[in-house]
Amino acid sequence: MPHRPVAPSVATVVVPFDTAAPPPDLTRIAPNAVLERWAAVDRTAHTPRVVAVRDDDSTAWAGAALVTARPGAAYLKIVDAVGDVPSAVDAVVAHARERGLAQVKWEGWSVTAAQAGAAGFTPLEGPHGAPDADGPRTGYVRWSDDVRVQEPPYYRQSTTFTCGAAVALMAQVRSGVETRASLDRPGELALWREATNFPACEPVRLATAVRRAWPGSSVVVRLDVDRPIMLDAYSEDERAWRAVLQRTSRTDAAQAGVSIDGHRLDLSGLRDALVEGGQILLLVSLKTMQEFDVPHWVLCHGVVPGAVVLQDPWTNAATGDTWVDAHLLPVSDAALDAMSTMEWDGYRGAVHLLGPAVP
Repeated sequence: MPHRPVAPSVATVVVPFDTAAPPPDLTRIAPNAVLERWAAVDRTAHTPRVVAVRDDDSTAWAGAALVTARPGAAYLKIVDAVGDVPSAVDAVVAHARERGLAQVKWEGWSVTAAQAGAAGFTPLEGPHGAPDADGPRTGYVRWSDDVRVQEPPYYRQSTTFTCGAAVALMAQVRSGVETRASLDRPGELALWREATNFPACEPVRLATAVRRAWPGSSVVVRLDVDRPIMLDAYSEDERAWRAVLQRTSRTDAAQAGVSIDGHRLDLSGLRDALVEGGQILLLVSLKTMQEFDVPHWVLCHGVVPGAVVLQDPWTNAATGDTWVDAHLLPVSDAALDAMSTMEWDGYRGAVHLLGPAVP
């Protein structure tokens, strides 16, 4: 769909959103139900701001939108727009463009598909698996003018520890090896059971499980340390037996035909692999995006100028984070480089799924 031209407006206002003291101009034009939704969770971690446009002949606001975004990411998300909705959304798009961001998303709480389409937004495919009780039923995206990224399916992990299985399943559906019907809890838990070294899925074990589940898949582990990993949170005794399992996983990987590349995967190499049609299951810390310093798997599947596009199977409803944030998520190169530098020695762990380019 061709994008409607948007020009920055001198009448645009951008202010922080404080649930305790919303601007009077906002309360004049926003329905109570919308204001209640905005204040229902603490969005502080996502830097909530109101982007508003003034009336042509006064200082009063004609329209406004609440926008948020995960830290380190290259997008803005409209939670709702009120008043003169088209003008408010145009102002958000122009604000995102001025900041060099890759996309604007729009949660479907109070917007129809026709309204979103008229503003140049494309519907997002909804999440698979169990319904997202805390998220909107629909969502929309508008990429910057020179960007197009193929949309893969989205699946939110159903436990706190099955992120590795969730991203592997999404990758195999994206590549056409599996159907969307496989994105369910039984499939997720079955793959996790094969991939886990209790409870985490470290790169070697995860890659081996993928290879065994889909023998035709070309899988390479990228891991630049030769030691047990992801064990810092455990006591010495707990680390010891998990280390044995990780050493055994290396033997299993060799038997399954999975190679381990000990050279560090830098961001340039990661971007090249994606451009060449591969997919990267990347180990990151959630410290930047979610304020939890725990290891976590994401699926890297696309590139845009200055950012890598991810599928993140985890969302945090307590901060207003929904599947609309985690799906088609562009993360800046610098932020991704930092969040995928792991533990005390700064290793990087990844599973590279090789394959033909996806149109």
